[in-house]
This record gives sequence, structure tokens and C-alpha cells, in this order.
Amino acid sequence: MRVKKVLFIAALLFFSFNLPAQTVKAGAELTGAYLPLIRGKRVAVMTNQTGRVGDEHLVDLLIRNKVDLVGIFSPEHGFRGTADAGEHVASSVDEKTGVPVWSLYGGGGGKPSADKMRTFDVLLFDLQDVGLRFYTYYASMARLMDACAEHNKKMIVLDRPNPNGFYVDGPILDMKHKSGVGWLPIPVVHGMTLGELALMINGEKWLPQGRICDVTVIPCENYTHQTKYELPVAPSPNLPNTQSIYLYPSTCLFEGTVMSLGRGTSFPFQAYGHPNFKGSGFSFTPRSVPGA
Repeated sequence: MRVKKVLFIAALLFFSFNLPAQTVKAGAELTGAYLPLIRGKRVAVMTNQTGRVGDEHLVDLLIRNKVDLVGIFSPEHGFRGTADAGEHVASSVDEKTGVPVWSLYGGGGGKPSADKMRTFDVLLFDLQDVGLRFYTYYASMARLMDACAEHNKKMIVLDRPNPNGFYVDGPILDMKHKSGVGWLPIPVVHGMTLGELALMINGEKWLPQGRICDVTVIPCENYTHQTKYELPVAPSPNLPNTQSIYLYPSTCLFEGTVMSLGRGTSFPFQAYGHPNFKGSGFSFTPRSVPGA
């Protein structure tokens, strides 16, 4: 009997470890969960080049499904993700769809004007984050949550996995140092998806005057904080691959110094250097590239 039990457990472990991994699905892929919520509504969307649903962009998917899409808000780096870090980006019109693109990095403190807020009923939010306090997409989300709370608008967050979501590290921000690269009292590596962080913002009443945003999160499928997730699209110009994303929490801290961190190369945030460094066989020369 003991031998049979051992064989049964061994077989169970064998088949468990050899089951095919379930495919992670981002919130934007779960159209059945959010399209019914926006039918008959005027819809705005906050997204950029990471807002992919398979081979299709979210904006194209919405238009194909006859959604009344009135405008696109764009974050740092712009709708196409090619602008430099912190660069002011002008509003424009998307050439493919004719939908107006409203930049939140064109002035105005990162919040939409009252006129823009009156144009829509529901805001869809779909950005790929990397889970760091100084990565600005979560701050854009918080500002939009505040604007929606002020103007009684519904917000739907289409959640995406956090590639750095398997750990939490670093000190919590002292809010007297609040800035565009430090917006909330969270650790440097906060470990949350943007959907989870949106719920925490409401729960902790972190919006001004304790406002609460009417927010619904469409969570990912088959994702846990132990899931290794490689991004299908680079979230910004200087995070082109998993190596850069994993090193970014540490190497970005040197941006306040005279060191070069590989911006303008094919390996940003994967190396550091300075012209006065001597005695190494490794060197690199940054060049001007979009977004660097």
C-alpha cells in the first residue's frame, strides 16, 4: 500500500509539472467583460503603443466594435511612445482613425481640462506599467482618477501584468518630496498592477480631499505575482527588453548623477559609464535616437 501511495504522488507531481502553462490574458483581451459596460456611451481612452489586443491596437478594436470613441489621452512619451522622457507632447489627431489625441504632457499639470472631461461618459485606461514609483504612468492614472472623481465620470482600468510584480523593495516616499516621478506614498518597487494600485488609491483615499473615483478594474486572467511575464511591446523607448526592465529599479537611481546609463544605445539601463572611467576594455558612445 505504501508503494502505491508513493507511485501515485510521484505520478501526480509528474503530470502537474508537465501541464502546459496557461496563457496570461491582459484585461484588454477580455472584451466580453468591458464592451457591454461602454455600449451607448461616449468613450475616451488613455493608452499608448502598449495598448495591444493580440495583433490589434485597442483603439482599432473599439472602432471596429462601433464604440463611440471621442478622444485618446496620451501619457509621457506620447500616443506612439517615441517622445523623450519628460518632453512636452502636443495634442494631435490620430492619422489612421481621425480620433483626436489629447496629450497630458502638453501642459496643464497632467489633468484634462473641464472641456475635455465634458466630452465623454466613460474613460478606458490601458497602459503597460513596470511597477516602479518613478515610472510615470501610474501618476497619470491617479490624475485621471481625480479628474473623473471631480466630474462624476466612470473609469475602467484594463489591467496588465507587472513584470516587476514578484517583489517589493525600497523606501516609501516621504510626500514632502512629491513630484512627477514620485506621486504616491509607495515603495520604489511597489509590486502591484495598475488595477491593484487604482483600488488602493481609492481605499487609502489618496486623491485630493479624499475624493473617490468610480473605477472598475478588469483584471488579468491566469496571472499571479509569481508569473514571469515578458512584455510583448516595449513600454517606453529606453526599456526595450526584459533585461532593461529588471535592472531599471537600480540603475535609474544614477540618473541624478553625471553617469551615463546607456541611453542612446541598444542597452539602456544595462550599463553605466563616464568619459573619465579608465582601465576597462568596454566602452560605449551614446547617439541621438528617438526617445533617448
